[in-house]
Amino acid sequence: MILTNDIHKGVVLKLDGQLFLVTEFQHVNPGKGGAFVRTKLKNLATNLVLEKTFRSGEKFEDVQIERRKVQFLYEADGFFTFMDNETFEQYSLPEEEIGNAKDYLQENMNAELEIYDEKPINLNMPNFVEMEIVHTEPGLKGDSVSNTMKPAEIETGATVMVPLFVNIGDKIKIDTRNNSYVERVK
Repeated sequence: MILTNDIHKGVVLKLDGQLFLVTEFQHVNPGKGGAFVRTKLKNLATNLVLEKTFRSGEKFEDVQIERRKVQFLYEADGFFTFMDNETFEQYSLPEEEIGNAKDYLQENMNAELEIYDEKPINLNMPNFVEMEIVHTEPGLKGDSVSNTMKPAEIETGATVMVPLFVNIGDKIKIDTRNNSYVERVK
């Protein structure tokens, strides 16, 4: 059984016979009254997101999720195909289930696929990826100190906000959890 204390981002809960992925959570302990947990849950069957609050001490059925290391192979007709690194079995996920990860997927990139009942339910990207800038406006000399950002297109076609001193051809490190620039890579 899973208790409310065990709820965190990435946990899969079974509620009313359906699987939900915790995308956000907040443990609240008010001065008056009992503690509770506010959550945002993504229904893994319908991809709908709902907000739900649980009282402290509530129990949930433990869902056995298998995590497999996979490699991204290709995208075709809105489906992303991955290969299990150990068994070489292939899995296809529709674009809706991939979410923001599609902005950072490159051929042969490794990720983690969560599987329930032999069906892929969620893709976990590495926390950081390195990408090359393919288009951005040129920075001005002396702009390396300011905190101003500009949009830049990376090699996958996604746009990331970067500091003014970043130029075309630079490699940058991006945090995939919040889609933000981390640093320029040498």
